[in-house]
Amino acid sequence: MFPVILQKRIEGSAGQSRPVKEAVYWKPEQTAIIVCDMWDDHTCKQAARRVAEMAPAMNETLKAARKKGVFIIHAPSGRMNFYEDTPQRQRAIDAPFVEAPLDFKWKYWNEEKEGTPLPFVRAGGCGCKVNCKGWEPDETGLRHWKGEKIPWTRQIKTIEIADADAISDNGQEVYNLLETRGIKNVVLMGVHTNLCVCGRPFGLRQMVYQGKNAVLCRDLTDSLFQQNDPPISHFRGTELVVEHIEKKICPTTTSTTFTGKPAFHFDETATH
Repeated sequence: MFPVILQKRIEGSAGQSRPVKEAVYWKPEQTAIIVCDMWDDHTCKQAARRVAEMAPAMNETLKAARKKGVFIIHAPSGRMNFYEDTPQRQRAIDAPFVEAPLDFKWKYWNEEKEGTPLPFVRAGGCGCKVNCKGWEPDETGLRHWKGEKIPWTRQIKTIEIADADAISDNGQEVYNLLETRGIKNVVLMGVHTNLCVCGRPFGLRQMVYQGKNAVLCRDLTDSLFQQNDPPISHFRGTELVVEHIEKKICPTTTSTTFTGKPAFHFDETATH
């Protein structure tokens, strides 16, 4: 067993909320980490830079988690062909089929469970001050991806894939891996918090709906959004996304749970 400090938010009056922490204990053999979309590049170059900045801390967290006996699943979506001849990919393909209570489609914002959609939480887009090639503005000034080719080819090399890990971006395969191992606790880390981390067929909403103890690792994640009216900083935007998750979807924790070291922080003085 190892201790996990979970944080959720309790809503109060006037739309305010406060964080509440709870200490629980998890069995490592009942715990998995899913690494979401930590690609080697991105159409938004500042998003790619932040992934590269975060990746070493994530790699150290995964190494510490493995030592505890936690199972690691790497999910660089859309790039399974890069790993088709690896034993880690085959491990996911070969996992015995387990029928699930729900389908494995994308799980978008659920108004019944999450309330009125927050525009910058729901939508993605390049919000960089630099003009990333392939992102074109619409009549409102918001930029959308219009490029022809995505630049990512694999998971970023900084994150090691160990012999005992698995590789999959398929919700059914991920579910098979979890169920056949008796895994109840699932930690999501990676990008992007407001999009893929929440919505993919292996994402937070899916895990919650399937009855897992889903948790976001809030220091090892990043958002992708545009918010110009009123303008907010990128990092404050990510904080607001995390706060929404803590209120409406699931608790969060930090990498300290696995490493025993201080949580990761981006260099907010860098260009974003």
